[in-house]
Amino acid sequence: MVRIRMRRTGSNKDIAYRVVVADMRSPRDGKCIETLGWYNPKQVGDNYQVKLDRIEYWRSKGAQISERVAAMLKRAQAVTPVAPVAAAPADVVETPAAEATVTA
Repeated sequence: MVRIRMRRTGSNKDIAYRVVVADMRSPRDGKCIETLGWYNPKQVGDNYQVKLDRIEYWRSKGAQISERVAAMLKRAQAVTPVAPVAAAPADVVETPAAEATVTA
């Protein structure tokens, strides 16, 4: 499974992140497939840059977006996050099938 998530870079007190596409099983700062952008929480103003066309491409291939990246994209109002799976409506009630009677 492929996931779009953040990869930590920078030194201890000067943290920055890269938005990357990586396998779910790889470590946070491990090997990535593609770098899609960056995020710098200490920068004032526009503190991120993302390749939206590449995010849409990876989403079309089935990549999941992490919660943090989804929040960043929602703030940019660029991509609507994947909606959670809705539960079955409450008014739909399953009725048991008619029981067959056996006469002996």
